Amino acid sequence: MSLNVVIMAAGKGTRMKSALPKVLHRLAGTSLLQHVLNAAARVGANRTVIVTGHGADEVEAATARSGAVFVRQMPQLGTGHAVQQAVPALDDANAVTLILYGDVPLIGADTAAALVQACAGQNLALLSFEPADPARYGRIVRDAAGGVQSIVEYKDASDEQRRIGEVYSGIMAAPTAMLKRWVAALDNRNAQHEYYLTDVVAMAVADSVPVLAQVVPDEAEVAGINDAAQLAELERVFQRRQAAALMEQGVRLADPARLDVRGTLTCGSDVEIDINCVFEGAVQLEDGARIGASC
Repeated sequence: MSLNVVIMAAGKGTRMKSALPKVLHRLAGTSLLQHVLNAAARVGANRTVIVTGHGADEVEAATARSGAVFVRQMPQLGTGHAVQQAVPALDDANAVTLILYGDVPLIGADTAAALVQACAGQNLALLSFEPADPARYGRIVRDAAGGVQSIVEYKDASDEQRRIGEVYSGIMAAPTAMLKRWVAALDNRNAQHEYYLTDVVAMAVADSVPVLAQVVPDEAEVAGINDAAQLAELERVFQRRQAAALMEQGVRLADPARLDVRGTLTCGSDVEIDINCVFEGAVQLEDGARIGASC
């Protein structure tokens, strides 16, 4: 089974208040988009398509060596419209297409692979989550038996639907041939006058294609970055994970909250790292190494 990965990277990122395209901002020394490209590679993508728009020249230049195919979405008319631009670049011969986002950097390769497996070339598989505050996310609407019937965008949802706690992450895996047919049939008759990719759920139901929603327990995996505060928050999540992995290997950290790994850090046995240390690039610490404070 062939795997296409489409990465949405066309947004302007106005709330970042920066001339730099949002997906090129860095988390742990690596651009947000590169984190997603790394996940796509670990999942085993046969073809990766990046949808660019705002700052397209800069985004494409920054990821030119990735081997991805670039398509442009100009203007930006919604997520469904973005996938419409990617359609000509997709391989639909016994293929699955996984939709990821360039500003959602912590998606786990295992989580993405499980979604592709759930799709299996015959189902529409969605990644959902249950945040403490569902806010303005699209709601997963299920029938009495628990089957997914549709996704309703917040602005189009009724008061009852807004009380639903399970929301859509934006990430999906679909049989490519079916996805092409569904996105070709999208319209923009909604509050935003945009082409919603979420409308393919109702189309799948109408075609008797099973729609599965897998709830991801770790909200950070599907957290998007829209401003500097969210970027800083996910930076600390990422660094806490790095610290936890090091301590599992026996590395002694004076304070796990005051460690920054901006690359790769490989440690031998009996390594000690004091507070406020920053590791950039590929660093290897031998057995018994001790790193002083603020190095």
